[in-house]
Formats: sequence, C-alpha cells, structure tokens
Amino acid sequence: MVKRLSRCIREYKRDAVLTPICVSMEVVMEVVIPLLMANLIDFGIEKGSMTYILQMGAALAGACILSLIFGVLAGRYAASASAGFAKNLRQDLYYAVQDFSFTNIDKFSSSSLVTRMTTDVTNVQNAYQMIIRIAVRCPVMLVFSMIMAFSVNPELSLIFLGAAPILAGGLFWIMRHAHPVFERVFHTYDKLNNVVQENLRGIRVVKSFVREEHEEEKFQKVSGSIFQDFVKAERLLAFNMPLMQFCMYGCTLLLSWLGAQLIVSSHGSAMSTGQLMSLFSYAVQILSSLMMISMVFVMITMSRASAERITEVLDEKSDLVSPPQAVEKVRDGSIDFENVSFRYSRKAQRDCLSNINLHIQSGQTVGILGGTGSSKSTLVQLIPRLYDATQGSVRVGGVDVKEYDLEVLRDSVAMVLQKNELFSGTIKENLRWGDPNASDAELERVCRLAQADDFIQGFPEGYDTYIEQGGTNVSGGQKQRLCIARALLKKPKILILDDSTSAVDTRTDALIRKAFREEIPDTTKLIIAQRISSVQDADLILVMDNGKIRDLGTHQELMENSPIYREVYFSQTKGGEENGSQK
Repeated sequence: MVKRLSRCIREYKRDAVLTPICVSMEVVMEVVIPLLMANLIDFGIEKGSMTYILQMGAALAGACILSLIFGVLAGRYAASASAGFAKNLRQDLYYAVQDFSFTNIDKFSSSSLVTRMTTDVTNVQNAYQMIIRIAVRCPVMLVFSMIMAFSVNPELSLIFLGAAPILAGGLFWIMRHAHPVFERVFHTYDKLNNVVQENLRGIRVVKSFVREEHEEEKFQKVSGSIFQDFVKAERLLAFNMPLMQFCMYGCTLLLSWLGAQLIVSSHGSAMSTGQLMSLFSYAVQILSSLMMISMVFVMITMSRASAERITEVLDEKSDLVSPPQAVEKVRDGSIDFENVSFRYSRKAQRDCLSNINLHIQSGQTVGILGGTGSSKSTLVQLIPRLYDATQGSVRVGGVDVKEYDLEVLRDSVAMVLQKNELFSGTIKENLRWGDPNASDAELERVCRLAQADDFIQGFPEGYDTYIEQGGTNVSGGQKQRLCIARALLKKPKILILDDSTSAVDTRTDALIRKAFREEIPDTTKLIIAQRISSVQDADLILVMDNGKIRDLGTHQELMENSPIYREVYFSQTKGGEENGSQK
C-alpha cells in the first residue's frame, strides 16, 4: 500500500526530501539551546563573567535564528510536498476511474468513489504531511535529547526510559481498537454521500410527493450512525492525551525531586543548577516528542483506512482493455451477434441475454421492442463494448469487438440514452462533445436533423445559451434532441437510440426518423422504443422478451407471425381510436 501511494509523490520528491533535512537541522539547533543555557548559568551568571554571558548570548541568538529559518523552510517544503502529493493522488484516482468499465464502477458505487477522492485523500494528505515533518522531527528530537540528557546525568535520564514502555503500551492498545471503527466510519460516509446525491438528483420528486420528512429521516439515520462511530473512536483516542500528560508530569516530578536531592547532598559537585535546568528542558523535549509521536500514530490510524480504500481503487484493473495489436479502423456499420449470452455478474443466477443470434447489415434501420426488463438496453450496450459478452461473440464491421482499439470502436458508435446527460456549459460546448472541431454550420446542420434548431433559435442567446448542470433548464424533449444532435456530430457508423425520443411528441419523432432516412442512409440505426409508430417503418424489428429475441421481421411480417407484436400494436392503435371516438 505504501509503495503504491508513494508513486504519487513524483515531481514533489525534492520537497519531500528537503522537508526532513530542514526539520533535522531545526531539531539540532533546539537541542543545542539547553546546553548553551546551562553553560550560561554555570559559567557566566554564577561566576559573574560578563564576557562569557555575551558570548553565550550571541550563540543562543544565532541558534534561535537558525532554528527559526530551518523551521520556516521545513513548513514551506512540507506544505508543497503534501499538497502536491494530494493533487497527484486525486488525479491518479480520477484517471483510474475514467478507465473503469461499468462493472468496475458498479463494484465501488459513485458515492463511494466521491468519498475516496475527497475525504479519504484529505486524510492521507494530512497523514503524509505529519510523516515527512513531525514523524521525522519527533524521533530525531527524541534521540538527540536523550543523548544530551545522558551526557548531563545518566542516572536521572533513566527516568525517561521508564516512561517509554507505559506510553508505547497505551498507544498500541488505542491503535488496535480505533482502526476498525474508522474503517466502519468511512464506509458509512459512502452511504451518507449516496443519500445526499440521491436527494439532490431527485429533489423535484421529493417536493412533488412531499417526502421531505422521509428524506430527513434517512439522512439523520446515516448521520447518526457516523456520529456514534466517531464518538466511540474519539473516546478511544481521548486516552492518548491523559496518558501523555501522566508520563510527562510524572517524569517532571521525579526529575525535580531526585535532581534537587542530588544538588543539595553533593553541594553542587555531582550536579549543577544549570545542568538541572538543562535536564528540565530536555525532559520537555523528550516528552513533547513522545506526545507528538502519539499524535502521529493517531493520525496514521485514522488515515490507514482511507489509504486502504484509495489503494483499492488505484489497484483495480478495468476488465475492458484494448488488445496489444488492436484493429484501428471500423470498416462499416454491420453488426453480428453469434450465440451471445450475457450476465452482469458471475454470481448472477441467470443470464440477462440468452443465445442471441442476429445479423444487421450496414445502413439498416432496426427497431427493438420489448417490455421492461427484456434486456433491450443490455443488448445494444454490447456493441460499443460497454460490457463484454459472457459467451459468444459480437462483431462490428466483420471484426470481433474485443479485437478493436476501444477508442476507435466507441468513436464509431454513438449512443443516445433515455436519461442522457448534458453538462454545465453552453449549447455549443455540449454539442462539441461529438466533435471538438465542428464548425457553427455543422452544429446547426445536426440540430436541424434532430429537430432542435427551432427551439435553440428561440432562446435569446441561441447556441450560446448556458445549460445548467444536468440540463435542468431545458425540458426533457429538448434535452433528448440536443443529445441526438451531439451523437450525430460524431458521424458514427452505428447510431443507437435507447428510448431517446420518449419525451418528444409523435410528429417530432417522425420528423427525426425522416431526417435519418434522408441524411444518414449509410449509418446503421438501432432504435429502442416503446411506441410501435417509432419503429414501424424500420427495415427490421426485434421483439424481445426475457432476454431473448422472440420474433424478428418487418412490420408486415410481425403483424402476421408475432402474437406479442400484434397485441402491442392493437393495444396502442385501437386504444387511441377508442379514446378518440369517446372524445
């Protein structure tokens, strides 16, 4: 885990190395100061030598200034190294997620990935800064202060060694019991993010059904769980400070009592007042170092769970990758399914698609009908290789999709989903996702094909109209037409419309299909729809049920041979006629 995370230091390695060097020099200066103070008292003040006092005073001032300079430099380098490390860590996480397949994303969930890129990265960043600065400062301070203390008086310095096992035992107990609690806390954070995201995404539904209290209860339940876990963890961590204070004050009392007895009984021959004063300073440095080490361990305990969660994402490998010698060109838009079966998970009880055999010629228009859960969307998602078939093969342009370079394949296939996304930015910026170099004339052309140009021109700012995040300031039908235009701008060999005209009226739907026939006859078009009128004039219509193709053919053929198709057709057309006659 440490080795994997250390790769994110990269260009900030210099700052990461300079930080402990500056910290060590700062510590050396701080350790020298008590010794200079002892000499100032013993050989300057007590002997009344003003010359010596001035010399030691100058040396003290120099040591303090150097300590300050090294401390400032250490803080500057540590801030740069830790912030840069966190930047690279977030970047690596984000890039890793971009390469994930849907299966990988489903494994973690979007809310969990957000938590790992924010809260977990911040925890690891804080721990990293403490490691390269405080975790270096404290051991160095501890070692040098111990050496200086033993050089002053070895017998009294044994007091510090007696306190170490007590503190180490307490820290071990705290870490052992606190780590599992923090692991649970961060998993609960994932649930909290999920509740908040779901609420914000569906806020219109929440308000229309007056379910604010229900949403508040969900939030309070998850938030309360985090509160309880944090209270438990903080109770464990709270033992750290009292334990540290007990060791510090215990050592100070013993040092005062035994040191004073030694000075009085030996009349200053075994130990001087200045030496006792320096021991007090070293006692503070030693015990402060131990206290800071305990704080570092606490921070590491908190961040360990975050580091494990981050490493889990960084080590995750996408199950969809381009082969070593990938095919770099898609010949045409022909599609073949050969004995294809698919399931989303190995643990799934049954296949979502079973024994699919299908041949679609390049340039054909294919309609796909079926009830909810019939795996219509699953079928078309295998074409751009958003998922891999569990069994059988899917071919595009006569080549197995697994043999293509992923980018080349997906650039040749454009998908428009029923719930497609628009991003914050102008209409032009959203459309140019299809082609970053498209001219304004090309934008207008595809928008006319998608029947979007009229309503865009109706906006005061036209194509420069700003779209809010998620497209909340345009209607559902407008959003779908903009997404269709964006897909057309890719000039795809295969265009997939996954129920993407459900929010437009039948007249507009017909105009879109007419534009497709006339303007992009060589593009293979797959149209998933609930309305038979949307696919009635297709070259081939598939009727899907329970993950299988039950019937296929033209409209006329299915009317003659498919009971399911006839039932749907009459339920839609006869129902409309009856309603019309009643009116």
